[in-house]
Amino acid sequence: MTDQSLASRITRCPRIYHQERAKDAAALVPDLASELRDLVAAAASTAPYLMALLEKEAAWLCEAVANPEEALRANCAAAADSAPDVLADGLRQGKRRMALMTALADLGGAWSLEDVTSALTNYADAACGAALRAGLAAQIKRGKLPGMGMDDLVDCAGMVVFAMGKMGARELNYSSDIDLICLFDETRFDPDDFHAARSAFIKATRAMSGTLSDITAQGYVFRTDLRLRPDPAVTPVCIAMEAAERYYESLGRTWERAAYIKARPAVGDIQAGEQFLQALRPFVWRRHLDFAAIQDAHDMRLAIREHKGLGGPITLPGHDMKLGRGGIREIEFFTQTRQLIAGGRDPELRTRKTLTGLQVLSEKNWIAADAAATLADHYRAHRTVEHRLQMVQDAQTHTLPRSETDFDRLACMMDMDTQDLKDDLHSRLQTVHDLIESFFAATREEPETTSAAHEFDTSVLDRWPSYPALRSERGADIFGRLKPLLLDRLAQSAKPDEGLLAFDGFLAGLPAGVQLFSLLRANPQLGDLLVDIVATSPALAAHLSQNSGVFDAVIGGDFFSEWPGQDKLTELLHAHLAQEADYELRLDGTRRWAREWHFRIGVHLLRGLIDAATASVQYAELARAVLQALWPVVVDQFATRHGPPPGRGAVILGMGSLGAGRLTPTSDLDMLVIYDADGIETSEGRRPLATRTYYARLTQAMITAMTAPMSQGKLYDIDMRLRPSGNQGPVATSLASFESYQKEQAWVWEHLALTRAQVIVGPADLARAVETIRDDILGTSAPRDKVLSEVTRMRERIAAARSPAGPLDAKTGAGRLQDIELFAQAGALIGGTGAREIDAGLAAARAAGIITSPEEQTLSATYTSAFTLVCAARLLTAKKLDAETMGQAGAQFLCRVMGCDDLPTLESQLHNAYDAAAKIITKALPALPAKEAE
Repeated sequence: MTDQSLASRITRCPRIYHQERAKDAAALVPDLASELRDLVAAAASTAPYLMALLEKEAAWLCEAVANPEEALRANCAAAADSAPDVLADGLRQGKRRMALMTALADLGGAWSLEDVTSALTNYADAACGAALRAGLAAQIKRGKLPGMGMDDLVDCAGMVVFAMGKMGARELNYSSDIDLICLFDETRFDPDDFHAARSAFIKATRAMSGTLSDITAQGYVFRTDLRLRPDPAVTPVCIAMEAAERYYESLGRTWERAAYIKARPAVGDIQAGEQFLQALRPFVWRRHLDFAAIQDAHDMRLAIREHKGLGGPITLPGHDMKLGRGGIREIEFFTQTRQLIAGGRDPELRTRKTLTGLQVLSEKNWIAADAAATLADHYRAHRTVEHRLQMVQDAQTHTLPRSETDFDRLACMMDMDTQDLKDDLHSRLQTVHDLIESFFAATREEPETTSAAHEFDTSVLDRWPSYPALRSERGADIFGRLKPLLLDRLAQSAKPDEGLLAFDGFLAGLPAGVQLFSLLRANPQLGDLLVDIVATSPALAAHLSQNSGVFDAVIGGDFFSEWPGQDKLTELLHAHLAQEADYELRLDGTRRWAREWHFRIGVHLLRGLIDAATASVQYAELARAVLQALWPVVVDQFATRHGPPPGRGAVILGMGSLGAGRLTPTSDLDMLVIYDADGIETSEGRRPLATRTYYARLTQAMITAMTAPMSQGKLYDIDMRLRPSGNQGPVATSLASFESYQKEQAWVWEHLALTRAQVIVGPADLARAVETIRDDILGTSAPRDKVLSEVTRMRERIAAARSPAGPLDAKTGAGRLQDIELFAQAGALIGGTGAREIDAGLAAARAAGIITSPEEQTLSATYTSAFTLVCAARLLTAKKLDAETMGQAGAQFLCRVMGCDDLPTLESQLHNAYDAAAKIITKALPALPAKEAE
């Protein structure tokens, strides 16, 4: 069995500082093993406070050293079980014992920093709990807490004490104040009892604070600070959770956000406390990367320095190890600022502990691994020195000695030579200061620019201050420092004035600027990307101006990594949605998540990292992932009212480009919902519905979930016109009706559409049944003449309805995208292949003798060009492409994607390709009878 004694774990020992005190201390513990007696004597010789503790608790210590951890657990339990009449003295005795044991384990190297701070925190939790329950018991006995009895003391009648700061993080220092926020759950009480309950909780809080902090003949337990609560100048020491939540939502400041990083429900109704923190999460953890927090943190640092007079170079005598340059607070600010920046996107960063925070930030590549290791090492060293300083007189001090004598004392406690200690302290403080200062300074440095080489139109620049994003003083200030960098980027572009107008349009549409401007200031490389986007793609720029948070993804670590694929995307979105319990937040979260991935695809295509064909597959996989993750969420939400889906449930059948797995940046999603009630007529729920109504409303709920313009916009437009009977038919179709209609009533065009259909999401057995029906219908060769004649009629109707605007209008027109798709679907239908891919349909047409092999290759090449053009054009603009107004950057992008040197050459090549394809299709199709053609 492992030896748990303190003696077995001693790895170091202080040097004796005061010989007579050392002898007196050793005499108090004559029965201890020599190595323990030496530790006790040396420790007491350096610290009068430890000597005073030893004089009172020597007998307890001699037994407790056999198993320090168990002794302190028992000490905490004793605190919790103390009777009210002996509570005050009992807690003070427990504090003495805890302080003595932790000091010896710390000075002897038996415990790590985490062990020491955890032991201190555990006793603080136990003492707070005992003191609060005693205060509440007094109120309950007097009948002052409406509806509450002694049994309600288990969860403190709905009151919760939040440990803040170091106590919240379980990082208490040796002689620490404890920062507490006391709230109560007002929902536990009738409205008429609210004021009486609040009064009782206030009195119990004051009693708790007094029990802990009043100085008696036995000393004190912990100095308590209740000033971190909302607006402490005007609010009582305990307030309702609802009032606190309203305050933070409307008036909360950055320092309060930082404070809540470490907040922990320590005593009382822990469940209510966790729910409060969950409600406060949007306040603390912003959904977008919050680089504006850097300036806030820097301002706080400067304010502390000015208030405490801690500026100037590092000199050791009297230096504040906590608040001074290179001190503990610097490391905590550094860590918390980075946590605030990215913690809204990554829950793993929301750790309370400083050292854990540094480690996770390093693992997530938010800070360099060597910087994290350096800061962690110095943080441990700083905290160790801090503890030694406080052990001397139990003073809440962080100040290094001012005299040589006291520096010698500290050196004895550290078992170091005095000069070596000084050199080590100065080196560590300077290293921390330089590293932290470089981090904050990097966001304030003025970039080197060369834009003087170009004079921009001042009338454009002069109107910028009137734009919404620049109306706030802070937004204008940050942009003022960012502006030279952006103008420099624009000056270096091929057409600076053209780029300026494009950027002007982007800036005009930006509703707010502080967060985006802070992001660009902290990450100058994003300026190149921003200028590239606004100069090249008006559509992407317009999207970016309304959704600037998508820039978060660019620096999120994996923006330029390999595409994860549909299965991984679905998994990621499932995990993202699992973090939200509220349905509306899940819908908004899906929009935010999908927008970032959609933006990533567009940027990759814009920058030439992928081609249009790859982008189209990625757009389709993203849409399918959204459907696969969101459909179960909508079904579950709908089921809470109307019961689970009757029978086998429903599937979403993707049609058109969604079914074929190739989308453009602006594609609608064509789909059908097919259900199988399996003979069940009514759902089972709080509000049962007839089966047909159930699935119709479920489908409508899904459409709403996808298309509703929520705070984060909409996901996709949905098109269900391909369902049986078109817009006149029900939005959800039963499996039996779908099969009957497709086999007995469907028009040829509906079977043509079915060639591209594929089940996207839904129960596996029902999905197989739908795919079987599709295979049955398409697996048999359709009448050749009938299909080709119908295609001829469809081509005539399309031509009569719309004419192409020119060669760059590649979607609709003879020999263009839609025309070739229709012909390929006909080939698949005639060939009975059921193939979804266009090339497979063309191959089927060639196999059926409808076209020759060279003609197949021509159609395939033209289709690829037309699809590439459509995909690229949708990235540039949602409107028709116009060579005259496209801009040079847009034209260069289009030519690069299409593999041409210039637009005239591209237009000529496209014109020839369309003509060749149109002739092939026209030759292959039968002519309409003269009467019908008229």
